[in-house]
Amino acid sequence: MSRLREQADAGDRDAVDELIQLAGELGDMAELRRLADAGYSDAADELVQLAEERGDLDELRRLADGGSSDAADLLIELGDLNDLRRLAAGGNSTAAEQLQELTDE
Repeated sequence: MSRLREQADAGDRDAVDELIQLAGELGDMAELRRLADAGYSDAADELVQLAEERGDLDELRRLADGGSSDAADLLIELGDLNDLRRLAAGGNSTAAEQLQELTDE
């Protein structure tokens, strides 16, 4: 994996794609975070999927706070009031609507 990482860091897009796939298969959240932080949206998507599969709400929150609409959507679907409040306060209109529906009941 280190050789692949070196190639990816040198700008080899095929190596980046392979690295994202491998990191996803291995469940390597740290590598996926590194790639997502470097701007690779495929890594961010893989990270959201892996966090969802693992039920890792903290990671989903981190990703949502970083701008991932997919992570935010998953948190909204779960309907936790604290998450909805936090997302709504951050300007997420869907979270605000969901929060309003839940608190009106």
